[in-house]
Amino acid sequence: MPDVVVITGAATGIGRLTAETLARGGHIVFATMREVTGRNAPHAEAMLSLAQSEGLSLHAVEMDILSDGSVAAAIEAVVAEAGRIDVLMQNAGHLVLGPTEAFTPEEVAQNYAVNVLGPHRVNRAVLPVMRTQEKGTLLWISSTTVHGGFPPFLGPYGAAKAAMDSLAGSLALEVSRFGIETVMVSPGAFTTGTEHFPKASPPEDHARAEAYARYDDVTSTIADRLSALMPDDAHPQVVADAVLELVNMPHGTRPFRTVVDLLGDGAEEVSTAAERVRQTFFERIDLADLLSPQTTS
Repeated sequence: MPDVVVITGAATGIGRLTAETLARGGHIVFATMREVTGRNAPHAEAMLSLAQSEGLSLHAVEMDILSDGSVAAAIEAVVAEAGRIDVLMQNAGHLVLGPTEAFTPEEVAQNYAVNVLGPHRVNRAVLPVMRTQEKGTLLWISSTTVHGGFPPFLGPYGAAKAAMDSLAGSLALEVSRFGIETVMVSPGAFTTGTEHFPKASPPEDHARAEAYARYDDVTSTIADRLSALMPDDAHPQVVADAVLELVNMPHGTRPFRTVVDLLGDGAEEVSTAAERVRQTFFERIDLADLLSPQTTS
């Protein structure tokens, strides 16, 4: 039976590629995005056209992860149409680029709102559905910035992604007895094939940003430096393919974390060690059962 999948931030990039890949893989996909009838109308229309031409179950759904009402309405609409939610893919996020000091507290808070509070808001709408089902999968698109090396001037973004990753790891333990599985996917930096770097927000405090002029050779070349480490044919489609492989695995057998890193930033090595420590720690406190979903069927 195909899975019913909800994806946040699916207008472009990894979210869009994964929505199309999962739909082509036979799953029922609800690709959520802001302004379906506004600025994202061309993306929604392209999805509808693809679904019609290839006979896919691919639906564009209005959802603003910063709005309680919008999130609640979107999830209610999905459940009304599909009857269930098997997989929630937390993909929506936003990159900021510039001197950390130059970002105002309000800008840092806004980045947390998108990368941390937004996913939490969506979870609060979806988890009651999954708890009632006593089955489901929370699939998080994290980042290798959490465990690997990453360049400077991505401070607020790296901090927000680390916070999201930590939230997901804690939540995983708290929902496993409801049969809910957690899967972390950590992509490396992709400087092409997404709008991540082109749409990165600079800091609003221009005076403080200009005080860091001696670093202009760094801030202006970060994307190029990362690109130089990537294979010529690197494309975020590999992340979508990895997600499809994970979704196709039987419930309860998926690895906790999958790293998709083409530039070798060290995240895979650190993640492997971290998972070993995690397993050992929960065995020592006699809570190892929380590391896997307790299936009821």
